[in-house]
Amino acid sequence: MPTYASLIDLDDRDAQNAQELASIWGEIRTEFESHDAELIDSYAALGEHDFIIIFEAADHESGFKSALTLRRHGLQGQTMELVDTDDFSELVDEI
Repeated sequence: MPTYASLIDLDDRDAQNAQELASIWGEIRTEFESHDAELIDSYAALGEHDFIIIFEAADHESGFKSALTLRRHGLQGQTMELVDTDDFSELVDEI
């Protein structure tokens, strides 16, 4: 399963309190499952981005749908596919 990371910014999201934000993760987790994806971890972050979300998806289409799910919930950010460093080193060795 491909693994993805999303760097999320809350610039345009009006979160009234921490409880409202906490409820979003449950909704997102459920919607990811409907796209054959799994929310692995989510972290609040200090710095340029507000949250980092790690998820796995069955394929690129599922990954794309999951990224759109985040956007639909007002979580704007950048989503990218991750490659494990061991797998990456094997790819480099093949070149």
